[in-house]
Amino acid sequence: MAAITTTDTALLRLMQLSSVSLPVGGYAFSQGLEFAIESGWIRNAPQVSEWLEQQLFYSVAQTDLPLLKLAMAAADVQDQQALQRCNDLALACRETRELRLTDSAMGEAMNRLLVSLGLSQPLPTSGELSFVVLFGIAAQHWQIGYAAAALGFLWSWLENQVAAATKLVPLGQTQAQQLLGELQPLLPQAISRAEVVTEDEIGSGLQGLAIASAGHETQYSRLFRS
Repeated sequence: MAAITTTDTALLRLMQLSSVSLPVGGYAFSQGLEFAIESGWIRNAPQVSEWLEQQLFYSVAQTDLPLLKLAMAAADVQDQQALQRCNDLALACRETRELRLTDSAMGEAMNRLLVSLGLSQPLPTSGELSFVVLFGIAAQHWQIGYAAAALGFLWSWLENQVAAATKLVPLGQTQAQQLLGELQPLLPQAISRAEVVTEDEIGSGLQGLAIASAGHETQYSRLFRS
C-alpha cells in the first residue's frame, strides 16, 4: 500500500468527505444486508463480519477503489471524457437496480453538496452520477492523495454498513465498535488488492450480494432504501 501523506488542510477535507454526517444519505442504504438478515443468512456479529469482509475484498476493492483511482487521475488532468467513461463504467458495474440506486442517489446528493461548497465538477448533471467518481473529483480538488482518499472512502462504507447491521441484527453499540475494530485492519489490505486491478478487470460477481439486493426490491417490510 502506498504511504498515506496529507497536509493538515487535506486531512480535514478527508475527514469531512468520510464523515457519516456528510449529507449524501449513505446511512439509508444497506446494500443487500437487510434482505440477508431478514432471510436468516446473517444472525450475529461474526456472520456480519464475514459478509462485510467478502464484500470488501471482492466487490469494493475490485470495483469502487480502482474506479476511484481512475477518476482521481482523470480529474487531475481535467480529462472530461475519461471521467465520463469512469462514471458510465461505475454505473454499469452495479448488478441490480438497487445497487445502482445506491451509487446514483448518493452521487446526486454529492453533486448538490459540491455545488453548495463552490466546487464545480465537469460531468453533465442531466444523467445519473456515480458517488465514487464524484468522491474522487472532490478528493483530487482538495489535494488528497489516492491512498488517503481510498482509506477514507472505505471507512465511510464500513461505518455505514456496520450502522445498518447494528439496527438490523440487532447488535449492541459495544458489539458494533468491536466489529469496526476487527475489520479496520482489512482496509489497507483491500487498497493493496485494488492496486493490481486494471481497468479491463474492474467489476465484481458476488452472487449472494446480487441475490440479496434483488430480493430487497420486493421485501415486504424494510428500513433501508437498498
